[in-house]
Amino acid sequence: MKTLWKAGTLAALAVVSAQAWAQVTVTEAWVRGTVPKQTATGAFMKIRSDKDLSLVNAASPAANIVEVHKMLMHDNVMVMRAIDELPLPAGKTVELKPGGYHVMLIELVKPLEAGQKVPITLTLSDKDGKKTKVEVTAEVRAMTAGHGHDRKH
Repeated sequence: MKTLWKAGTLAALAVVSAQAWAQVTVTEAWVRGTVPKQTATGAFMKIRSDKDLSLVNAASPAANIVEVHKMLMHDNVMVMRAIDELPLPAGKTVELKPGGYHVMLIELVKPLEAGQKVPITLTLSDKDGKKTKVEVTAEVRAMTAGHGHDRKH
């Protein structure tokens, strides 16, 4: 009976300590499909945390290089740049979307077809530098997704 009680107590403490760190919710995760020989694509999602965090890294077995990017206007030209961190303010949903912040999958291992699933690991950091990982499964959507072609009329 003591062993069962100890195991239950340890499990409860693990849950409490994980909850004390942060509750992070990732929704609507998707990746834009590709054509043969295409070497890069974007991943998009909505991230919400109950405490201030930053997205500091991403990784996926679908690509050799994974970076967090933002789109911005520079000399009247839209450019894409890798960023070191993306703030995730407490209680606010941060949307990674085409034309804005997104996860870039570079040097794809193979083409990505609509309907496939792509695992992505997000690394989040709190203000003290403590890091945690969040596993996401993103569905591959048609190449035209996010360009207005996927809207229902």
